[in-house]
Amino acid sequence: MTHPSRTAPSAAERAYRHLKQAILEQVYPGGQLVSEGEIAEATGVSRTPVREALLRLETEGLVKLYPKRGALIRPVSAREIADVIEARRLVELHAADRVWPRRAELRADLARRLDEMRRAHGAGDITTLMAADRSFHGAVVEAAGNEILAELYHRLRDRQLRMGEASFRLSPGWAEVALTEHAGQLAALDGDDPQAWHDAVAAHIDTAARMLGTLR
Repeated sequence: MTHPSRTAPSAAERAYRHLKQAILEQVYPGGQLVSEGEIAEATGVSRTPVREALLRLETEGLVKLYPKRGALIRPVSAREIADVIEARRLVELHAADRVWPRRAELRADLARRLDEMRRAHGAGDITTLMAADRSFHGAVVEAAGNEILAELYHRLRDRQLRMGEASFRLSPGWAEVALTEHAGQLAALDGDDPQAWHDAVAAHIDTAARMLGTLR
């Protein structure tokens, strides 16, 4: 029998998850200063685990801590957008090249995730659609087998989600473009040309760069 105390998230983890989700969904927009007491009240934990959560979020580049004042939610800058896209390009294209020899197995996994995206799109469920889109990209990076790069990549996607979620929700046609480009990636995996696969991944990152570029 599994005891709840062994599986329930710690107070610091609960505070971390709450605050990170609030930042990514722009409940706490960039430039807002939030206090430890405010977060403690919202999550029902004491200030000590809140402080631990904030330190963790600071290492991820989402907040800047000011002693005795609280945490500033870092606003998104044009420089951050450019840096995230550049880092994504380095990681994703490296991963794309690494996974080519195992493309048959990867192709089946990506097809399942693309089906999830299509179902969510058909249901008008943007939150699930964005989660499935994120898992599609993450599957390629994870298949490359480098845990450090996979961890870095997930942080990059967190930051991009914060940059673009609101605009993605309001941008007409972005979902159709994503579905079409992901289908193109699957088609490239069915072929025998690794450069075509590499180019399909690169083109999709370029699309994200253009979309995020409209935010500034």
